[in-house]
Parts: sequence; structure tokens; C-alpha cells
Amino acid sequence: MDTMTRLAALAAECMESLWPDTEGLPAAEEIRGLLAVPPDPSMGDYAFPCFRLARPLRTAPPRIAEAMCAAWKREDVASVQPVNGYMNFFLNRVNFAAEIMSALQAQGDRYGASDLGKGKTVCLDYSSINIAKRFHIGHLSTTMIGHSLCRIYGFLGYTTVGINHLGDWGTQFGKMICAYKKWGTREGIEAGGLTEMTRLYVRFEAEAENDPALEDEGRAWFKKIEDGDPEALEIFRWFKEITLKEAMRVYDLLGVSFDSYAGESFYIDKMEPVIQDLRDKGLLTQSEGAWVVDLTEDKMPPCLILKKDGATIYATRDITAAIYRQNTYHFDKCLYVVAYQQDLHFRQIFRVLEKMGFPWAKDCVHVSFGMVSFDGEALATRKGHVVLLEDLLNQAVSKAREIIEEKSPNLENKDEVARQVGIGAVIYTDLSANRIKDINFQWDRALNFDGESGPYVQYTHARCCSVLRKAPDFSGVTPDWAALSDDEAQALLRLIGRFPDVIREAAEKYEPSMITRAVTDIAQAYNKYYYEHRILDGEPSLAAARVALTDAARSVIRTGLWLIGIEAPERM
Repeated sequence: MDTMTRLAALAAECMESLWPDTEGLPAAEEIRGLLAVPPDPSMGDYAFPCFRLARPLRTAPPRIAEAMCAAWKREDVASVQPVNGYMNFFLNRVNFAAEIMSALQAQGDRYGASDLGKGKTVCLDYSSINIAKRFHIGHLSTTMIGHSLCRIYGFLGYTTVGINHLGDWGTQFGKMICAYKKWGTREGIEAGGLTEMTRLYVRFEAEAENDPALEDEGRAWFKKIEDGDPEALEIFRWFKEITLKEAMRVYDLLGVSFDSYAGESFYIDKMEPVIQDLRDKGLLTQSEGAWVVDLTEDKMPPCLILKKDGATIYATRDITAAIYRQNTYHFDKCLYVVAYQQDLHFRQIFRVLEKMGFPWAKDCVHVSFGMVSFDGEALATRKGHVVLLEDLLNQAVSKAREIIEEKSPNLENKDEVARQVGIGAVIYTDLSANRIKDINFQWDRALNFDGESGPYVQYTHARCCSVLRKAPDFSGVTPDWAALSDDEAQALLRLIGRFPDVIREAAEKYEPSMITRAVTDIAQAYNKYYYEHRILDGEPSLAAARVALTDAARSVIRTGLWLIGIEAPERM
């Protein structure tokens, strides 16, 4: 039982002893959720606000806090003080240190893991790149938020299914084939890959502004794909193969993989039964020649299912995909990590699924996020103004290599560390703030070794490893946890003790940045401890305790970085 759970249980016992027959008092689980950390450490380690008890007890919160503090009997856990309606807990520092360190030593690198999700499955739809287009910085957030959530849920015992829902259907592929047939060559595509394909696509868009007939040619080629024309399908599959081959280089750099690459085209032969089901349930209505699901009562525009010409759209395929995923994976949650601009789209398809009578529709969640710009410059694929993600990652590695050469010229594995630091800097920047916020990527912030950054947290991990390498063998020494009763050690222990809660909250809120924040706070707290205390000096039992705390910080930082998709170098 962790400290907060124990405090909540004891507070519940205290209430029961004081007011045994009163209804409406919170149980221990609710009390735990109400516990807060005071803004000033001098006010205590944790605080229980008694305002929640005022109504059932018909008593002012300050008087409730005073009564509970007077009845408190567990000084071995914490002493208490009433302050303005709060019951403030001052932990028994030695016992608290022993409790946290015991948990860490028992669980090791699995500290914070759980079987919370045992027997449950989470599908995650993320990255979802478009065929025949380069992987640009705008794909970074969906890729890394989704990848991190996969790791977080897996760490909590869930079965995860990572799905790259490829954008591999639509008129744009007819346009690409048209452009290729008019201005491209097979040799040019083989040599230039997506760069050449992007050049052709941009040219098509430019030419079509002056020659609208090109749009008709593009649609005609896509119709050939739909109809199974051998030449159109061969070119289409070739484009897809080239796209995935280049995308894999980026995924390898990021350490990202998927369980499924079933994209839009995968569902083309699965849509008709879904459309028929919509008809049979009386959900399809005709509107200006198209077939829609009316969502007026939900204060939303109608959800378009079939266009006037009978063609399907994104919504048709997403509804079909959701049904397929439930039938195939039997998910308990299906998360769609897609930018906030698609909010209406997902609200529509989730509502349509509800109207179709699927109770699991409530388990579909749109995990939205803000946009990414580079030094304030937005992205525009059609005009060709993009910051390619592979170029950004390679540049980050190169810049990290230069900094490492300057700071650690004698480091043996500079290239490997530069890769870890450069890639980590990009990922950390993306996952450092609440996911709904827009991100402006800037080199000076991303690669800052002294501020709140990936390199800073990684360097702290390497510092912990350095201390551990220098430490003598304490295997036969019993640590004296009284060595960890100082303010700096206690501040670090509180953050470490809260780490398992942070992981669970990050899963509940679909918010990897909570782990980024936690691991940064732990790194900062360890560095403060490191500068204030001589870790290896003094009696062996005291030094052993300080070394154990260093190992605990190392382990939790490493776990936190792994959960957000960042490697932890042991030397920097």
C-alpha cells in the first residue's frame, strides 16, 4: 500500500471513529483522490481538504479539520496539523523513505507497472501517413502521442494494437497516376522516390489551376483503380511500396512500430454490408442526391455516407473500420490520435455508430492534438512547403553530435549518443506540453542541455549512472534510511512515490505530457539533491542509502523516458 492510499485509509478510519452513523462521508478511495500537495512544503507533505465533509456533517471545515487532527493516532505514519479547513500531513520521513525504497527495490524497472488492464484491449489509430506523400513534421505528434500511449497502456497491463490507418484511397491517387503518366518516368520515381512523386503532385495542382480538364483525368484514373484496372492497380501498389519503404526509415529512427497497416483501401470491400445496415435501420436519408445520416437532433451537420455519384468518403470507411476493429480485436477502447481539426468528423462517426445500436461506440475516443510548426512556419503540402521529418531528425542528430563533441570530447560512443540525444530532443519537444497546444519547434530550446529538455533529462540519467559506477559495493550493507530525511531527498522521494499515479493518470487522460513533466521534475529534484549532498561520503550505511536513492532516480527516469519513446544513455 502506497503512502497516499495509507493516509486516505487512516483518514477514513478517523472519520468513522468520530462520526460513525453519518451518511454521505467519502470512502478511502475518494479521500485519496482529494489529497493534494501543499504549495509550500512547510505546510506539510500532503493535505486533505475537509470542505467535502461540511454538508454531511453540517459543520464548518476548520472545525472538522481540528477534530480529525485531535483524533489522529498514527504518528509512525505522519503527524497532522489543522490549517484553514485542511488536515495537513507531515510524513514520518524515515518510514516514508523506507516505504518508497522498499517498493522500488521490490519492483525494479517495473516500478509503476500494474495489471490494471489485464484482459482488456486498446486499439490505437495513429500516424496514419498518406501514400505518395513525404513524412513531414506535421506527422510527428500523431506518431509520438500514439506510440507513447501504446507503451503506457502496455505498461499498465493492457493488450495494445497499434494501427497505422494508411491514407491510401481517394481521388488524389488518380491525380498522382495522371501526373506520373504525363510528366514522370519509372526511372525517375525509382531514383527520386517520394521527392519525385511530390514534385509531380505539386506540378499537377499547379497545372490544374489553368487546365481544369486535368481534374477529370485524375478522377478517371482513380475510377480505374476502383474498377481494378491492372495498370492503375500496379502503379498504385508501386507508389504504396515506395512510400512505406521511405516511411520505415523514419519509423526506425523514432523507434516506432505497428501491429497493423490496414489503411482505407483495406475496407473498400467491407463497406457495402455497413451501408446496407444503415439502410435497413432507416438511418440513411437522401439529401441533394447524396445519402446521409441526419444528425440534426445532435446539433451536427449530416454525416455524408455516399456522394451523388455513389462514391464513399472518409466517414464511410472510418465507420466500417471501427466495426471491423471491434469484431476483430474486441477492444475495450479505440483511440484515434488525430489533429483537433477532425473533431467534428469523429463526433459524427461515433454518433452514427451509436445510432446503429453499437454499445461500444462510447468506447471510441478522439485523442486530439494541436499543430506543429517549425520556427513559426506552418506547413502546406500542396504548395510543397514542408519540413520533412527525416531531414529534421537527421539534423537533430547532427547538431547533437556537435554539442557532444564540444562538451564531451573524450566520449567513446559519440555517434550512438548523438542519435539518442538528437532524436530524444525532437520527441521531448513534441510531448512536453499538453497535447492540445500548438507546438513551435525551435532548435535552441530542443537541444538545451541546461533547461527543461530531452537532453537535460537524459544527462541526469547519465549522471546517475556515473555515480553508480563510482560507488563501492554496498551489497552487504544495510542502508540507513535516516540518511534520506533531508528536504532534498524527501522532495525527490515524493515525486518518485507519485510516479505510478502519474502513469495511470496519463492513461486516463490520454496525456503523455504528464509523464514528460513528471520525469523532468524528478531530474530537477535529483540534480538539486546531487549538488546539496556528497552521496558517496560518510558511514557506509548512510552512503548506501544515498546510492540507493540515486539508483531509484535512475530507474524511474529511464522508465519515464521509455514511456514517452526516448532512450536513456548511460554516458554523455
